[in-house]
Amino acid sequence: MLTKWQLLWDVMKGSRMRYVGAIIVTAFSASFSLIPTLVIRTTVDSIIGDKPMAVPDWVKELVYLLGGREVLSHNLWICGLVLLFISIINGALSYIRGKWTAQASESMAKKLRDLLYDHLQNLPYDEHVKAETGDWVQRCTSDVETIRRFLAVQLVEIGRTTFLLAMALIIMFSLDVTMTFISMAVVPIIFVFSYVFFSKVKEAFRLADEAEGRLTVVLQENLTGIRVVRAFGRQAYEVEKFDGRNREYRDLSYRLIRLLANYWALSDFLIMFQMGVVLVIGVYWASRGIMTLGTLITFMSYEGMLLWPVRQMGRILTDMGRTHISLGRVKELLDKPRENMDEDGLKPDLNADIEFKDVYFEYEKGHPVLQGISFKVKKGQTVAILGPTGSGKSSLVHLLLRLYDYQGGSITIGGVELKKINKKWLRQHIGIVLQEPFLFSRTIKENIALGNSNADEAEILEATRVAALDDVIQQFEKGYDTLVGERGLTLSGGQKQRVAIARALVRNSSILIFDDSLSAVDTETDAQIRKALRERRKGVTTFIISHRITTLAEADLILVLDQGRLVQSGTHEELIRQPGLYQRVWALQNQLEEELAHEGNVLEYSAQEGGMR
Repeated sequence: MLTKWQLLWDVMKGSRMRYVGAIIVTAFSASFSLIPTLVIRTTVDSIIGDKPMAVPDWVKELVYLLGGREVLSHNLWICGLVLLFISIINGALSYIRGKWTAQASESMAKKLRDLLYDHLQNLPYDEHVKAETGDWVQRCTSDVETIRRFLAVQLVEIGRTTFLLAMALIIMFSLDVTMTFISMAVVPIIFVFSYVFFSKVKEAFRLADEAEGRLTVVLQENLTGIRVVRAFGRQAYEVEKFDGRNREYRDLSYRLIRLLANYWALSDFLIMFQMGVVLVIGVYWASRGIMTLGTLITFMSYEGMLLWPVRQMGRILTDMGRTHISLGRVKELLDKPRENMDEDGLKPDLNADIEFKDVYFEYEKGHPVLQGISFKVKKGQTVAILGPTGSGKSSLVHLLLRLYDYQGGSITIGGVELKKINKKWLRQHIGIVLQEPFLFSRTIKENIALGNSNADEAEILEATRVAALDDVIQQFEKGYDTLVGERGLTLSGGQKQRVAIARALVRNSSILIFDDSLSAVDTETDAQIRKALRERRKGVTTFIISHRITTLAEADLILVLDQGRLVQSGTHEELIRQPGLYQRVWALQNQLEEELAHEGNVLEYSAQEGGMR
């Protein structure tokens, strides 16, 4: 298994040479940033002053070509042009460094986001069911951005500080060994302080990052379920819950800010104290002739150039700690095992008989959901499933899609064991309509075409006709090009279910599953859809989960589940004569229909009497 930094190294593939180039350019940039101070020192000591030039021979040759010391002393603007030329080169190098690091870091971030998105698409269904969506969103956005920012700014800054420190020390030691030791006295202290600070701030960043994730979860859940919140008047409760998470995030952020403030304050004091010491000693030595004025200027300039980047090592270590935490959170997500799609699995004809034999299934060990389920469905038959909440109805059909695998017994399609069938093949040939269908923020046509990207307009129209949706769509101003809101919020519950039905029908699947997917439509529309389905689904094996006896009655086989067990099975005529759950539900619904019909007759009679008066 990859470590965090190995993961980072892998996603940097394809961008590594840009980073190498950026580091090389940084070395040149660091070198050029040191030259202006040396030019100023030479100008002060040897052009304006009369000290011998302590420069390489090629520099002396250059001064001679420019007219010598006398000419330069009367034309100091030439020294200014040299400084300007060096600054332009340094600026160009900085631009190249910034461009290459930006390109490399953005490329890495895109690759990491793609990797995360692809991994999420291939996680087992159970992982998505248990996931906190807001936390996953933060890992794919905020944490990736933290990593990108570190690579774009701080990684190359480490190289720049290292090169600058090394080259400046070489120059400073060549000028004055004693003053160099005095100038660098605080550097080891800052390094040790930065390391101690890093060890503390890393944990603080982790706690703050996790608190932000919990805050995002609350926000995401509230925005998703805002209609429920408003309907039940739970705004105050939700605000209080959000406030609690917000306070937690604020307190942890304050703790982090206090740590940062302590570091910057103490490191600023050390640096300013160090520069003050160098200035006092340097002025004293310069007044006594021990050190030249140009050398003092050089040391003061290098002191500022070096101590502030060294101080920045604390920021670098801080960002490294934050990146370390973000990498860990990203890696934790990537370490979740992907779903095994059984690529080498069988791809049989699914338009065949289906048989359950003593099937046993549980989500958590010791808590069975289905126990000893056995039944057989012939090709093209319609199977209806009835049962109270939690009886295992949805779990049973989820097993057919292999969203979960059963722990005991056997399920076969055409005599082939379900666990031996390629999952992708299985899901391509089974259409399912869930009780709470999800619609994307796209047009109605695009949502239906998700079921079959190759479906033509005629196939989409036929699917919407069967789903009793075409007349509804035609009433919209833009028809099939009407954009549904996020999660389909611009449509009613029944309209969303019918779009989902059309989406499943357009697949032309061998097996169709309707998981209580007609619950939000009225009985008249329900009957219309069932009639159209009967005409269309000849030869297609269909599973229907419903609580409406009128929907169940037309099935070839009705299964009654209770507490994970198959307690009754048979046709409608057989089951209404058997004492049990089905008979009770049938009697109750019949009684309700009779009462409603009676009330309707009474209201009609009253209306007529009123009209006669």
